[in-house]
Amino acid sequence: MSTVLITGANRGIGYETARSLIAEGHTVWLGCRDKARGERAASELGGRFVQLDVTDDASVQAATAAFSQLDVLVNNAGLLEPSTHIGDLASSLVNHIFNTNVFGVVRVMTAFLPLLEKSTHPTVVNVSSSIGSLSKAADPHDEFTAYPQDVYRASKAALNMFTVQYAKAYPAMRINCVDPGLTKTDMMGGQVGQPVAVASAMVARIALLGPNGPTGQFLGADGVVPW
Repeated sequence: MSTVLITGANRGIGYETARSLIAEGHTVWLGCRDKARGERAASELGGRFVQLDVTDDASVQAATAAFSQLDVLVNNAGLLEPSTHIGDLASSLVNHIFNTNVFGVVRVMTAFLPLLEKSTHPTVVNVSSSIGSLSKAADPHDEFTAYPQDVYRASKAALNMFTVQYAKAYPAMRINCVDPGLTKTDMMGGQVGQPVAVASAMVARIALLGPNGPTGQFLGADGVVPW
């Protein structure tokens, strides 16, 4: 069985992914910024809580002290900005979203890579989105071509590139990004998309691909998502 860390795990896809992996007998740490919410979520699921704010270097580094081993890292924490026309974007908003969705992943990867390198089956799953696909974004007929969250879209495209680069740098690890699909999470207002359990099942499956699984890939419900 594996030791797993999931960031942003006190709700939504992260929470349900934790539930799935715990049910299969894995040791799952819920990395959460809010201590009370994180402890409550861990208690509900039978997991373990570690306080972890992906936007804070000291918080991320301190979280590593809780671990003696780590086999699977799921970078799930993410932010969605309010609908804003790209011509009206402020650099502060771009920095705010990238600080969690991109720089946060880099912080966590940098801190936890030494632990992952000690694992016999190290795996990283970066929760991305098909709206971060450049080819899909350029397709005028794509179902999400007019999706308004331009900063979120750009942050996921950047995350996809980092995923490829990490996979090339660490060939012994399975490092992939996954598109869980449009999902009824709190971040989406809980109004549109598939049930959270469907999305989390896919994330959990990619997390458990094993040493012979693909790496450096963008994976979705229908297989490989175009870059």
